[in-house]
Amino acid sequence: MSFQNPAFIPGPTNMPEHIRQACYMPTIDHRSSMFGEMLHPILDGVRRVLKSDGAHIFIFPSTGTGGWETALSNCLNAGDKVLAARNGMFSHRWIDMCQRHGLDVQVVETPWGDGLPADKYAEILKADTNHEIKVVLATHNETATGVTSDIGAIRRALDVAGHPALLFVDGVSSIGSMDFRFDDWGVDVAVTGSQKGFMLPAGLAIVGFSEKAMAATETATLPRTFFDVKDMQKGYDANAYPYTPPVGLMRGLKASLKLIEEEGLDNVFARHRRIATGVRHAVDAWGLKLCANSPEVYSDSVSAIRTPEGFNATDIVNRAADKYGMAFGVGLGEVAGKVFRIGHLGSLTDAMMLSGLGVAEMVMVDLGLDIKLGSGVAAAQEFYRYGS
Repeated sequence: MSFQNPAFIPGPTNMPEHIRQACYMPTIDHRSSMFGEMLHPILDGVRRVLKSDGAHIFIFPSTGTGGWETALSNCLNAGDKVLAARNGMFSHRWIDMCQRHGLDVQVVETPWGDGLPADKYAEILKADTNHEIKVVLATHNETATGVTSDIGAIRRALDVAGHPALLFVDGVSSIGSMDFRFDDWGVDVAVTGSQKGFMLPAGLAIVGFSEKAMAATETATLPRTFFDVKDMQKGYDANAYPYTPPVGLMRGLKASLKLIEEEGLDNVFARHRRIATGVRHAVDAWGLKLCANSPEVYSDSVSAIRTPEGFNATDIVNRAADKYGMAFGVGLGEVAGKVFRIGHLGSLTDAMMLSGLGVAEMVMVDLGLDIKLGSGVAAAQEFYRYGS
């Protein structure tokens, strides 16, 4: 790999230099007022990115996986019933975590490439007249397949059924890059991490809790210590953490939030949509298909691209790294070896994306695929020149 090239994995994403420098700071006393002066503006900034007026924000030294565990352990009891669909590797992993925590998961098996089946959720929730289901899990953007699901439709399924279950949403590869509406969608816990749309190194689990989720923490009995949001809130009330905070990453997050808000959330989302659309034009020009099965579920943060039957897509990723020093993402789980992934989220421009598409073309030609050099790049260029 080469540090001179941008990375096109779906995270960690490229870091703007001034955000990297913000993380690089002298040691401070994390019990001092200086930390408190940093902490509360960060919590407010995350709340604005989630489009929420009142979400309780918690930031743990962890990753998105730790955010999943925060949601489960603070709101549930052993044996509680959870409804979830498995439509990719990351929804699968959250389901696996539920099962390891002793939860009773009703799994809706869904083709990898489809979005979450809101209609099936509605049917199950309507039939659950005793309200045994305590939580509905939803992966907003399935990073393994490049599929974005309609979280508003999941909320409507709950509302039409008159069901009181909590709605937990994995927004790890969407929040900060794609429109996320915590309040409008009635989300109870949203989970993300520092290394995707926030353009930071991995190391922070960022979660938002609704008032309803906070109420659930009063009766939840699953064990938690490190991820206890009540302990964290007590720390925040004293301008501190219940343990040593990751001060450098927090300072980087403050810089990231400033950058996002200076660009404007709507402009950030439009930029991601534009860059992703250029990638999709390139894929069409190559004569290839996305893993996502229909345009309404195409992701604006990652594209999983299917290669011809019998071709090992992982070879593209390996050759790009070994010969050209550029990083793309491998396929995971059911689509391992069948897709390669281009991440197009975080700190990225049209010009940067063209470099990735150019390398992808060279690699595919090197490996004998029937791709014309320049075809995908030209298609993306045409869109970037004249598209919105």
